Amino acid sequence: MSIILYGKNPVLEILNTNRTIQQAYILENSNRDLYERLQERGVPITVMNRKRFDERFTGVNQGIVIEVENYKILSIQEMLEKIDLASNPLILMLDQIQDPHNFGAIIRSAEAGGVGAIIIPKNRSVSINATVVKAASGAIEYIDIVEVINLNQAVETLKKAGFWIVGTSLDAKQSYEEIYVDRPVCLVIGNEGKGMSRLLKEHCDLLVKIPMVGKINSLNASVGTAIIIFDILRRKK
Repeated sequence: MSIILYGKNPVLEILNTNRTIQQAYILENSNRDLYERLQERGVPITVMNRKRFDERFTGVNQGIVIEVENYKILSIQEMLEKIDLASNPLILMLDQIQDPHNFGAIIRSAEAGGVGAIIIPKNRSVSINATVVKAASGAIEYIDIVEVINLNQAVETLKKAGFWIVGTSLDAKQSYEEIYVDRPVCLVIGNEGKGMSRLLKEHCDLLVKIPMVGKINSLNASVGTAIIIFDILRRKK
């Protein structure tokens, strides 16, 4: 399996990693610098005229498209074998996040904030695609993505491993500042519109919210996630 990435920045990010680039497509008379770097990596390159390029690739592509090996998805057991529980890690669980831009932005904040892994459900959730990779701005190369069939069962597995499960909800009584950071924490972020599912809420050890004073009582999922991640990082340090 492979994934198609569009545009200069995603190509530059990939070139700075060891990810295998299977094929590159470049619009003629463009991106000479990237052409040379791809050649140095031994990547097969197809140079196309405007008509052929536009017929094959739509959207914003800046005259360059690459096909890369797909991103490895871990099982929850593989993640638990890799992660250092003694360091009191923070991991994320995303409950049916649908917007690829949100997912990509969450990945970017998570990697910058020291999150150990991100757990997503196999169904009814955005998967890794070109939009996610572009929005993540390279961060996806450095963080583990875990896929599970059932989030509630995953929560029980995490609890047995020693994780404290913290859900986010507008109806919560406690502030995100009350999250204990001296233990492994799994922060659960709900769907952009519906929030967390009822059953998943019931499985949480604590529900928290971000107190707000304005007229708008909710934040974009990626923004809210970043606020909590960096508060946890600040208090850990």
